[in-house]
Parts: sequence; structure tokens; C-alpha cells
Amino acid sequence: MKKIPIIFLSLIVAGSITSCQKFLDLKPVSKGIYVDNQGSDSVAYKTANEVEAALGGVYADFRNEYFELDYFVNGDAQSDDAYAGADNPANFQIDDYNIDATNSNVSRDWRYLYAAIGKANPVINNVDSVPDPTLSATRRSQIKGEAKFIRAYMYFQLVQLWGDVPLQLKEVTTISAETLPVIYPLLFPPRAPMADVYAQIISDFDYAAANVPVSGSDKGYVTKGAANAMLAKVYATIEPHDWTKVQQYCDAVISGGYSLLPDYDQLWDNEHENSSEAIFEINYEGTTSSGNWGAGMFMGKDWKKFNIPANDLVAAFDRENDVIRKNSSIIFDDVTGSWSDNNWPQEEYPFVNKYRIYISPSPQNYIFLRLADIILLKAEALNELGDVSGAANLVNQIRTRVQLPNTTASNQADMRLAIEKERRLELAFEGHRWFDLKRTGRAIEVISNTTGPDGSNYGYVLTQNELLWPIPQGELDLNAELTQNPGY
Repeated sequence: MKKIPIIFLSLIVAGSITSCQKFLDLKPVSKGIYVDNQGSDSVAYKTANEVEAALGGVYADFRNEYFELDYFVNGDAQSDDAYAGADNPANFQIDDYNIDATNSNVSRDWRYLYAAIGKANPVINNVDSVPDPTLSATRRSQIKGEAKFIRAYMYFQLVQLWGDVPLQLKEVTTISAETLPVIYPLLFPPRAPMADVYAQIISDFDYAAANVPVSGSDKGYVTKGAANAMLAKVYATIEPHDWTKVQQYCDAVISGGYSLLPDYDQLWDNEHENSSEAIFEINYEGTTSSGNWGAGMFMGKDWKKFNIPANDLVAAFDRENDVIRKNSSIIFDDVTGSWSDNNWPQEEYPFVNKYRIYISPSPQNYIFLRLADIILLKAEALNELGDVSGAANLVNQIRTRVQLPNTTASNQADMRLAIEKERRLELAFEGHRWFDLKRTGRAIEVISNTTGPDGSNYGYVLTQNELLWPIPQGELDLNAELTQNPGY
């Protein structure tokens, strides 16, 4: 199939195109919607191998810059768990809640996420039309379910970052003057309300849960457990939260054959990849074609790294006497003569310790979904449904593994804070903290009270408008149907 990015639509229309034209393959630009050359005598994919390869291309976007680096910047450096580190002004804006519409991270993350959606849509919309009889009906449904999971996963990132976003579910197959009224809204869509985006996310995850396999050759493939885990997270995020649904899908995961590793550090020692605790884990082989360059962004003394652990988080570990998780999550080193930092002395400088193989190309895996996250999410659901003791049992299950005493929380309000703290210490540097604070309505209060190196208020100023990112200015320039978020 020949493809053309939508940025060239104006050139096509200006040339008075009256039939589908062929163009050279180009890298996706802007929203990642492709115009596919599909004449009346052709189909998108002719063989099972072709559609399987297309699905592989959709999976490949879990190994791009968004998921190797920006996912963690957005979830951790944008929270009270980490400082931006390094020397990137775009990251400093994110860390300081001072983002503008020209921020390069904001622009590229929009493009990465919509590019992945642009790859998933043709698979979803065309797999049933593949004429190859060797492609069974069951496998067709599985392929569609896997692609729908990935599309929903990308939309979940988008809606949490930007709120209302364009909802793009179809690819354009032909361009002509006659079809312009039909394809224009596909190429230049307005922002859809968050409720509509969440409805589509839930629909896609529901389809995936019903059709994808129970297991794969490794945890990098979409499974029923991953789909159920994401449904639990979506129902805990959507307004109003549906705690009954959260409990339902957490239970489906917990009964799905997963189990906590006995030793917390086994999650990060790189000797227990694709473990019983992992639900969705991106696998790397450490080759030039499958190497995780992102791991080298967080640890090493060759240059100042990203996501430097925050004083506030270290203090939280110390207050809890949480030695096991602190040592697994943070490592201190002497960087004297390498660089200085206002937040930490050179002699005892912290690095993220969960991604330890920072050679390039690295075989370091990333775990995006794991059982402890879901257990604590179920605890949250039980607490909100009035079962404080049931929530305590689950929190204590997580604390027992790291040799901490049972929680002392005994009422719903205290249990909310206990679960929030437990999620912070358990899931540090896994990209969850900022989104946890947002979905619980705690972001402004917590960030405003973040402490610095001397224990005094760090001075962050976060407003309601800054809970959402600005729509990238480049996208506004390309698409007159887009509107900007308030405050930008």
C-alpha cells in the first residue's frame, strides 16, 4: 500500500485530483493518519502474513520514544516523585508546570500517539476482509482485539494528557474532489468530548478482553489479563469513577493466574523477566533492531540523566522505613566533577534504580502493568465501596512482601491516604504517580505541599488549567477545527 501523510492534503486538493493517486511512502506527520492507495481491485491485506506484519508494526510503537522515555517523564517528573534532570528545556517546563503550546515534548507525544492509532485503524478495519483462507475467524478476532487494545491504550494516554481529543477510527482510502466532503472531517477532525473518547476506549478494551488470547509467548503480547487490567484503570479514572466495575475487572485479573514475586527486587534484577507478576511487559533483546535506548536516559555518569529522584520521595521512603523498595528504586552515587544540582549534593546523587541495564543497545524490559498495581487498585475500590477492612488486607499483602508492618488506617479517609502512599512507594518511577494524583483529585494539594532538599516547601505552583496539557500549536496551525485548552 502506498501512503501519504495528511499534511499534503492541501496540495492534493489544489491539484484538482479526481481519482485516487499513488505517492511515495513517507514518514507519518502530524496526527499519523495515512491515506492508503486501495483501488477497486485491491484489498488492504491480501495474505495472513501481511496483516500479521501490520499488527507487528502496531506493536512496534511500544518501543518508540514516547514509551521509552516520555511516558516516564510525564508520569514521574510531572509529579512529586522526580525532578526533570538533564538539560532539556521542554522537560523543565513539564517539571515546573509551566508548559506552553510550543513545547517540543508535547508536540512529539501527540504525534507519536496518533501515529500509533493511525497504524492500528487499518488493521482493525480490514482484517475481516483478508481473502487468505488460512486466516481463521478466531485469529481474525484476536488480531482485531490486539489492535483495538493498542488503539485504546493510546487514547487513554491522550485523554489523560489533553482531555477532549480528536476521535479517529477510520483511515482514508481514496481522495477525490467528489469525496472531499466525506474525508475532510476524517482528516481534520474536531476534538471529541472526553465522555465519547472514554466510551470508545471502553468499547475497544471490552472487545479485546473478549477476543484476545489468555497468554502469549511473552508478556509483550496483549492478553485478557492486560485488557481487564486496563478496564480497571479506566473505570478508576473516568468521571464519575465506577468502583464496582473497578473491583470486577481487578478480580478478573487477580483470578487470572498472576502472582506476586516473593522478593520485590526480583522485578528489577533482570533475572525474572515476564514473571508471574507481570501483566504487560515490553520486551527488548538488546540488539540494534531491538534495543531499549531509553534505559540509558535514567542511569549512568556519562551525562546528567533524566528523572532524578525527588527529595520528597526519598523522605517518604525514609518516613515509612521502607528500605527494600527504596533500595530497589533509588541508587546513590558520587558524581563529583561530573555535574552539579541544586537539589542534591554531588557526593550522594540519586538515580532511578529500576532500569539497571543502561548500556546501548540495552535488553532492559519495561513493565507497564503488574499485579501489585491491580491489587492496590482493588483496595481503592473496596475502600470507596465501604469495605475498609478488605482494603486493609490487600494493602497489607503488598506491605508484607517488603517487610513492613500492617497499615494502621482504620477509616475510609485514612485508608485513602494509606493507599495513595502505598501506590507511590510500590510503583515509583513506573509512570503512574502523576495520573494517580489527577484521577483522585489530589494533584493540586499534593504538588503544592511538595518539600525540597531542606524539608521546606519546594515552591511548585499548580493550577486547575495545568492539569491538562495545551493542544500543540503545530496541530492548531494544521487543523482549524481544533480548539485550545483553557489557560494556554
